[in-house]
Amino acid sequence: MDKSAMEKLMKGTTTIGVVCSDGVVLGADSRATMDVFIASSDARKIWKIDENIGMTIAGGVGDAQELIRQVKIQNEVYKMEEGKPLSPKAATSLLSIILQDSKFYPYFVQLIVGGVDTKGNPQLYSLDMAGGYQDELTFTSTGSGSITALGYIEGAYKKGIGVKDGIKLVNKALTIAMRRDSATGDKILIAVLTKNGYEEYSGKELEKAVAENQKEK
Repeated sequence: MDKSAMEKLMKGTTTIGVVCSDGVVLGADSRATMDVFIASSDARKIWKIDENIGMTIAGGVGDAQELIRQVKIQNEVYKMEEGKPLSPKAATSLLSIILQDSKFYPYFVQLIVGGVDTKGNPQLYSLDMAGGYQDELTFTSTGSGSITALGYIEGAYKKGIGVKDGIKLVNKALTIAMRRDSATGDKILIAVLTKNGYEEYSGKELEKAVAENQKEK
């Protein structure tokens, strides 16, 4: 695919994953771009795979949606056979294999997979378009706004924080990225995965969650 064709792809940025003591927090903005054109202000970049797994997407939206479809199907098959969902690590391994097998006809994506295992232990992974993946022990970010987001998180993150502090941290990092990166903007969506399941925060619910955390401080 030549450069001019790649620029016409609908792309999404910025996404963040943070490891907490009691789970994982994922966050993303809602802007999708086609070169310098804002193609959508309501792009979904966080997807629920199951109650224990969430996935963020950056890069080609169509490519990412196909990968989401595939991992959801495989998760349902696994649940029927084993009586439980895939673990975040297993879902990451599956995506890595798909991306590896497609290197000559690549999916133009950056992915974050996060969630908890059967014991409630947090797991966070980042994947590149060639299928390489990294076990992230603290935090990670993808997309054009990731440099700005990581610059803030690097100084603000404290190992062992709970998901309540993680929500505040991710919200702030995305807010800063939205100010500095033109491809990042519009609305913020945050997903929290713990042993109690998957929960999303946006709009007034997110404002309330951040405000309640500040009161507790």
